[in-house]
Amino acid sequence: MFPRFQPHLNRLFLAGGMILLLCIACKAEKPQQPALKTVFQDHFLIGAALNPAHVSGADPRGQALVRRHFNSITPENIVKWERIHPRPGRYHFEPVDSLVDFGEENGMFIVGHTLIWHSQTPAWVFEDSAGNPVSRDTLLQRMRDHIFAVVGRYKGRIQGWDVVNEGVEDDGTWRQTPWRQIIGEDYIAKAFEWAHQADPEAELYYNDFNMWLPGKRDWTVALVKDLKSRELRIDGVGMQGHWGSDWPPLDEAETAIEAYAAAGAKVMITELDLNILPQPDANTGADISRSAALQERLNPWPDGLPDSMETFHARRYGDFFRLFVRHSDAISRVTFWGVEDGHSWLNNWPVRGRTAYPLIFDRQYRPGKAFEAVVESASGSPE
Repeated sequence: MFPRFQPHLNRLFLAGGMILLLCIACKAEKPQQPALKTVFQDHFLIGAALNPAHVSGADPRGQALVRRHFNSITPENIVKWERIHPRPGRYHFEPVDSLVDFGEENGMFIVGHTLIWHSQTPAWVFEDSAGNPVSRDTLLQRMRDHIFAVVGRYKGRIQGWDVVNEGVEDDGTWRQTPWRQIIGEDYIAKAFEWAHQADPEAELYYNDFNMWLPGKRDWTVALVKDLKSRELRIDGVGMQGHWGSDWPPLDEAETAIEAYAAAGAKVMITELDLNILPQPDANTGADISRSAALQERLNPWPDGLPDSMETFHARRYGDFFRLFVRHSDAISRVTFWGVEDGHSWLNNWPVRGRTAYPLIFDRQYRPGKAFEAVVESASGSPE
């Protein structure tokens, strides 16, 4: 119709075809990253801690990563007592219902976190109307009611529960929480007893940080043996993986894994995020009550990790995952505490306002060197 334009059109079509071929070639050179749940399918479950945006789709890129890479999920906060049971007689189940629906739709192993913890528990749980500590019998009744209400609602749907969280100090002495002070040392046994009664099929776990330290390790081994001697169900222990650039030493982490397995417990790495930012003190724990002021020295890479540090971070992840693979006969699950760096709790703990890089997907939801190191570890070969 417009013959004078035909040569130009021919050149445009030719250029477009070349661009299309180049795009196809680029995609061929960069295949999609393997799914973590497939990479480790012969070793252990791979999980992530989710927030409501992952479930609702308000964070669609995060949700896509969860669907693709993980076959286990743990709610980050919504099952903690202050969220799910904020006032006497009032339960807030809707967010948990949605998470459980999401997990079932995607064929995931769902973990409930957590039933009994001294932190993120409302003050009313431990007090009477005058603000005084309640009696042992009253607190036991409140514990029982809470466990039966929460575990009972998700009977047969949530497959595993962190029954008690962080009940011991690093040196192996009892943490003096209101649970311990009011009820006594048997509060843990009572919690496991009632969780099992509420759902006899669910797995039950004890979960804590710094589980590689000798004092905490020995106390936890003794706890597992004591509960088993009472014929109470305890399936495993969760070693929170809130670890850093130089802790725990790999040999001490390995010793702990072996000790828990020898006691007859499954081992789970439950809250994995390797934080390589400088720490404000020598404390290696994950007590959420800690805080420190933001200083430049504590936030050295606000605009992105230097290549050398990204390589170091990847090497650290690779070392740990090779350890996990080596002990996959004892380890049943590895769960990252979060999905990508931007929403990690470590951006605000123990120093609020930092830029942290603890996970294997960056703020743009892209896999980095740490992701590659984790995938490579599945072969079990040395670095």
